[in-house]
Amino acid sequence: MKNKQYIYTPLLLGIACAIGVLIGGKINYSSKELFSNNPKKEKLNRLIDYIDYEYVDDVNTDSIVDVTVNDILSKLDPHSVYIPKKEYKTVAQNMRGDFVGIGVSFYTIEDTIVVIQPIKGGPSEKAGIQDGDRILYVNKTPLFGRGIASDSLTSFLQGKAGSKITLTVKRPGQEELLDFKIKRDKVPLKSVDAVYMLNKTVGYIKINRFAESTYSEFQSAIKALEYAGAKEITLDLRDNPGGYLTEAIDIADEFLKKGKLILFTKNKSGAIEKTFAERDGDFENGHVYVLINENSASASEIVTGALQDNDIGTIIGRRSYGKGLVQREMDLGDGSAVRLTIARYYTPTGRSIQKPYVLGQKDYFKDYEKRYENGELKSADSIKVNDSLQFKTPKGKIVYGGGGIIPDIFIPKDIDIEREHIRILLNQGFLSRFVFNELEKNRPYYNNLSETEFINEVEITDDVLKELKNYGEELGLRINIPNYRDLMKQYLKAIMAQQLFGSTLYNKLKNEGDPMINKVLELSKKKENQ
Repeated sequence: MKNKQYIYTPLLLGIACAIGVLIGGKINYSSKELFSNNPKKEKLNRLIDYIDYEYVDDVNTDSIVDVTVNDILSKLDPHSVYIPKKEYKTVAQNMRGDFVGIGVSFYTIEDTIVVIQPIKGGPSEKAGIQDGDRILYVNKTPLFGRGIASDSLTSFLQGKAGSKITLTVKRPGQEELLDFKIKRDKVPLKSVDAVYMLNKTVGYIKINRFAESTYSEFQSAIKALEYAGAKEITLDLRDNPGGYLTEAIDIADEFLKKGKLILFTKNKSGAIEKTFAERDGDFENGHVYVLINENSASASEIVTGALQDNDIGTIIGRRSYGKGLVQREMDLGDGSAVRLTIARYYTPTGRSIQKPYVLGQKDYFKDYEKRYENGELKSADSIKVNDSLQFKTPKGKIVYGGGGIIPDIFIPKDIDIEREHIRILLNQGFLSRFVFNELEKNRPYYNNLSETEFINEVEITDDVLKELKNYGEELGLRINIPNYRDLMKQYLKAIMAQQLFGSTLYNKLKNEGDPMINKVLELSKKKENQ
């Protein structure tokens, strides 16, 4: 069989959130304020002009400027970054927490747009678009058979808020084409992935990044869990790369008493700005468990550090990323921007958790490999600490600065090569595409299941695993399943739940048997029995 190339394009424009802590919005400086009589700037301007007008060949000077900016920033620190004009819109949308469009995620299969799922709360869901629908026409313009690139497809589907669009779709199991009139509107890009009860008294919240809407989403989650009977909260910040500082501060404030220090920042001139809890939080009297790993960074570490340094809750997992720099976004005047490091932040005890970057960015971004090689991912005893960066919390707990936050309770990572292989397949979207194919075999049946029916009735059989292996071979992938058959079945069912019901059920099924979740439940039970 000929290999097929599949494209997965969530219309939520799934660009990864750059690791960082951001302060405020975009800053505009006039040239009179910063750049007047600046000979360094004049040198660069002249060079670009010489290339534009005198160089022997035609050259795209825009690309040269981009390379120059990136090269300059690379000499500063690993988290001062340039955002080109063509990428700025998607980056901004991801951090804002919404975008204007119709709200569907889709695959392009053989030149046809096939809906994976309408985004919850978006215009398409409200209009009645369903999983598996084939979008054939937009305002009577055919989309099939044209070989349109995925980024071009978004231009058909996005537009101004309030503008109307007519989709003509083919629905599996129905002969006639269906027309849907949809008014484009804001589509939420949720940063709270999952909210549910682990048991009768322990709630669970998963945050994937700190966007403009995160605190509002978090408040709704807390209220829902308290209503459901939660006395303790599990805050899952694993693989959360960070985001807006203000959102992290507001969330930390929910667990801290008024007047408690959350963090302080120090800028170039040495000026210190302290941030304190300003109000009575919704969960000050409940216990919180914070889950972190080697990919929990910046804003995630602000929340974790604020709680740990104030002797609040229990931190569970592995040493966090180690990112203690603060960026501010600055407009460069042509639609591009730079996120420039303007300060360092410190946790309440005074520790900086920024890991060193004196050996350059290449060495800096190899930190995970170093942790793997020195055994730190498997054993807490392998975590290297600097005794000169030792600090003490109000209750006498010893904590360390200099490179991430060390949890109160260490949970090793299963780094068996076959299990890691499954994680890679999951992160690359391969398993999601396979699951989509499985759902397509009987779309009317799956689309009519309730969550309870899905959990009780749907089983991932050994035959499905054989099909997965064959599917991988068609695409040139070797999949070795035997040692992790049950885990693969668990992941496949979780992904199926995600495509049918959303991220909460996905996390609920994926978290079954999770060592960190099990530790939370164990600690909670001990507290109950005390």
